[in-house]
Amino acid sequence: MFKELRHSGALGITLAAAGILMVTMGARQSMGLFLGPLNTSTGLGIVTISFAMAVAQFTWGAVQPLAGAAADRWGPRPVLVAGILILALGTALTPLLASAWGLMFSIGLLSAMGAGAGSFSVLIGAAAQRIPAQSRGAASGVINAGGSFGQFVFAPLAQKLIQLLGWMGAMWSMAAIALLALPLVGKVTGGAQPPSAAAATAPAAQDGEGLGRAVRRALGDRSYLLLHLGFFTCGFHIAFLVTHLPTEVNLCGLPPSVASWSLALIGLANIVGSLVVGKLVGQYRSKMILALMYASRAVLIVWYLLMPRDPWVFYVFAVGLGLTWLATVPPTAGLVAKLFGVRYLGTLFGLTLLSHQIGGFLGAYLGGLAITRFGDYTWMWWADIALAALAAVINLPIREAPMRPALQPA
Repeated sequence: MFKELRHSGALGITLAAAGILMVTMGARQSMGLFLGPLNTSTGLGIVTISFAMAVAQFTWGAVQPLAGAAADRWGPRPVLVAGILILALGTALTPLLASAWGLMFSIGLLSAMGAGAGSFSVLIGAAAQRIPAQSRGAASGVINAGGSFGQFVFAPLAQKLIQLLGWMGAMWSMAAIALLALPLVGKVTGGAQPPSAAAATAPAAQDGEGLGRAVRRALGDRSYLLLHLGFFTCGFHIAFLVTHLPTEVNLCGLPPSVASWSLALIGLANIVGSLVVGKLVGQYRSKMILALMYASRAVLIVWYLLMPRDPWVFYVFAVGLGLTWLATVPPTAGLVAKLFGVRYLGTLFGLTLLSHQIGGFLGAYLGGLAITRFGDYTWMWWADIALAALAAVINLPIREAPMRPALQPA
């Protein structure tokens, strides 16, 4: 895995990007642990709080192409710094704005915007433009693993902070921790002029035309649209689980620690999954890897529904799901790069992440509606199965040439 990263300082750049993603994704993916305490403290209701978290899912995705375009235009440094600061601000404001509209603003907009600006589209795009082509698959796997490691660290940490300090103190602590990512920005972005800097000094209209043509060409490509549909399913799964797994555990009469450790195990398993998939991207066609991962999720959820609701079942389920959790990112980003090159990878992969988060919005919000209306998540689990099976099939027609030497930047 790491021998592909021994070129031109690629390993240091990759690890720094992984560290930033560890913080931004760790803070974001542990937010579901606050749903119960928030509801108990504010009495707003699970649907209202779920809706704020669903808006956060959508906002995180909507920011991706905008942040990617800004990084393509002006370089990733200002985007990453602003993102980390906004994430910390939104998290710190949440205890002070504990109303429906307040949560919509702090969690649904500010925190999500900050996490989105410091996430995949900017980090993978920044790394891809500073490392050799043969290192990009491995780098995306390591960066992705950083996000998973963040979930492994932050889920039990957030749960422990809630127990020791209450949910308000835990939120303020998470805001302070987010600022620890700032020193890593310089390593990711470096001092060199970004590849898009020449475009930044050109007339704005010409730069807009170049980006506009790239976006129009991508949106007219059938393979790109199929990739979006499959990634929509990934977002639906992830948002539903990170938001509602603690409530599912509570319905089964199990302690909150089962939920926090399940989320942590998902993150730990995805470190392995991300590293393995990052390696496989250089050996097998990405569309086949994606199809197999989505199909495995359908099988795993069927297994979960057939099993008793014991702690070990949640832990096994978490490990199995974690192996493919965000491991879909390296092959998805790789396919975008294969189809269109890396010049506007931040923007084009950002648009793909937007479709992921439209699914995320529905997964988080419909989960809240399901538990309120039906008293459990049965219909959500079956929707998960159907979408996973559909995503596996949808990826197969994507246009991807047989494996050949790594593509050079377009």
